[in-house]
Parts: sequence; structure tokens; C-alpha cells
Amino acid sequence: MTDTESGGHQPNWYPDPMGRHEYRWFDGSIWTDQVSSHGRPSVDPVQAAANVPVRDVKPEKIAQDLVKAGVVQGAAAGGGHLLNEPVLVVNQKAKLIELSNEYAISDQNGNQIGAVRQVGQSTAKKVMRLVTSYDQFMTHKLQVVDHNHQVILQLTRPAKVVKSKVIVQDGTGAEIGQIVQENVIGKIRFGLVVGEQRIGSINGENWRAWNWNIQDATGTEIARITKTFSGLTRAVFTQADNYVVQIHRPLAEPLRSLVVATAVSVDTALKQDARGFN
Repeated sequence: MTDTESGGHQPNWYPDPMGRHEYRWFDGSIWTDQVSSHGRPSVDPVQAAANVPVRDVKPEKIAQDLVKAGVVQGAAAGGGHLLNEPVLVVNQKAKLIELSNEYAISDQNGNQIGAVRQVGQSTAKKVMRLVTSYDQFMTHKLQVVDHNHQVILQLTRPAKVVKSKVIVQDGTGAEIGQIVQENVIGKIRFGLVVGEQRIGSINGENWRAWNWNIQDATGTEIARITKTFSGLTRAVFTQADNYVVQIHRPLAEPLRSLVVATAVSVDTALKQDARGFN
């Protein structure tokens, strides 16, 4: 929601469109400098530059990833928006030292149509991430933005000990559903849950869960997530991951948003431990 698109929105806390905090106060007319992360209020000027991850791989790499995942480019036409494209390519931004997770999302034609950014991190949490691996057990918050840099999904993975859970909200902060880990031994499985109803599942296809299939409530596969090799240089110097997402047919809400949330955040929200466990 921008200043020119804010008509009809009441004064309230909304996901920070700047991507630096979890929430920012909208007074009914403009965004203010009042922000909040993990329930802690603070002040941050609106004028500062927004955090919008930009893809750092070439379109040729996108095309190569599609081939590796068995996708025939152009076989299924999309609508041009993150929520209605049948194929998504997710590229983690390569960093020598990664203190926050950033991903670019492209369509099958190599156009960046969205991004995932981590928000609400404190300085202490970044330091912990630098010197230890304990941050994997802490709360993580992500925003998914579209090609207009509008927040369309907000994901919260609460602090965990063994099993993970991801709370999925829309761009206003209203809960859509949850992604709930169902087992800890063998091939990892998550349920897609709305209220008390399980409407689908995410299923790891090997013990490290590099590849996933997503099924609806009937057990029919509706989407597939395939990890692709990031390239020799990136693999040697970084832990950047790349995924191709295939959504087999148009999906109705809330299943559509839960599938997209899963697809674009599988590495950060579900596989937070770099050793491959959840």
C-alpha cells in the first residue's frame, strides 16, 4: 500500500512497506515514522530507502534452472503477477556473510516479479547469526512483495525447538493459515492448515528435503519445488540456494496463497537449519 493507493485503509499497524521492520503505523493518510518489530515500538523515518532485494543472477541462469527442473518454458501462460504465475524461480541473493535472508522471484521469462525479505531483525540477532547457528531456533519474519514492491504476504516462523510452524498473513496482517510441521523423523512433511482444517500438505522427497511436492486435501499433487545448482562460484563462496516452483493448475484461496508462501520461503521458513533438518 503506497500513499497513492491508501484510500479506504483505516489508521492501523500494517506490514512495513519499507521492509525494515515488521509493522509501520498508517494514520489514514500517510505512513508515519512509528514502527514495531517483535512487539517492540521504535522510530524509523519513512524517507529512508526501502529494502527491495534485486536478483543477482542473469536471465540465462533462469532458463538453465527451468531446463534442470524439466519445465518447458511457455507451456503454461501466467497472469504476470506473483499470485497467478504457474512457474516461479526463486534465487537467494549471494553473500559471503549472510545476516539476513533475501530472495528474488522471477517468472519463466526471466522477469523479476517479486522478492522475499527478512524483517524485524535486531542487531543482537544479526551478531548471533554471525557467530553461532542458534538463530535457527529463534523467531523469523519475512515479507513477500510483488513487482510493485507491495507486501502481499507476511510470514512468521515462531521460535522452535524441534518442529517448525509458519503463520501466513496477507498484506494487511490478517491471518490466512499456517504451515505446520508434522514429523521429525524421515522425510519431512508439513500440513497446510486453515482454522482447524488441513487443506493440503508439503512433502519432502528425501531426508534432506531438497525437493518437495505439494498436495491438496485429496492427495493430488498441485505443485512441485525443485532445488537447482547455484553455480560453481556461488556454491564455493556462498550458501545461496535456487528453486524452481511449478504450480500445476490455478488454485482458489486460501490454498493459492499458502502454496505461494510455501514455494517462495521454503529455504528460510522451513529449512532454516543449513544442515538440512527442520
